[in-house]
Amino acid sequence: MAMEAEYAKHKRRMLDRDLAGRDIADPRVLAAMADVPREEFLPDSYRSKAYADGPLPIGQGQTISQPYIVALMTQELRVDPECEVLEIGTGCGYQTAILSKVAKKVYTIERFDELSQTAQAVLGRLEIENVEFHIGDGSRGWPKSKLPPSGCFDRIMITAAVPGIPEPLVGQLVQGGIIVAPVGYAGSQQLVRCQKKGGKLVESTICHVRFVKLVGKYGFEQ
Repeated sequence: MAMEAEYAKHKRRMLDRDLAGRDIADPRVLAAMADVPREEFLPDSYRSKAYADGPLPIGQGQTISQPYIVALMTQELRVDPECEVLEIGTGCGYQTAILSKVAKKVYTIERFDELSQTAQAVLGRLEIENVEFHIGDGSRGWPKSKLPPSGCFDRIMITAAVPGIPEPLVGQLVQGGIIVAPVGYAGSQQLVRCQKKGGKLVESTICHVRFVKLVGKYGFEQ
């Protein structure tokens, strides 16, 4: 019980200082961040740092993003309750869980089987049921044989850096849909929001970021 109280105290500080105290104003995003227990997605050795505003290692050379960036990317994606969202890079499943709280359904791809299986187990314990998982190369997009009835996604979030927005993902985004992604190389990445208009992406820059690379056919080489 003492640990639960400690988590609650640190979560409230995160919400008030690191999120609402900066530029996170979407009430649905703040509610999702309040609802999802970040400690559940971390190795035991890092749980005490669950609500510190920084990234943490989760294995396989991957990280869980800092809470502010998770909230910012979710806010910039402008998800409504009827959106079907494609997430590239499941990781530990924390961003997946946040998206599940604001979207109709989340489709998420992870290239590391171990990370995906762990994420599935955590989301299962949290009784989050509106998520579909796939293990593979996220830069190729969602498998065509398993696409939602519409054949496209309303929103796409890429949670690892790409040299440019992968063309297969552009093809799987509806007209008017939004992609949020970190674009650039190791020393220089920009978080961008892209809206699909006339079959092309109209891009705006949000801020400087630093993410691990998305490895894949339309991402970076190993």
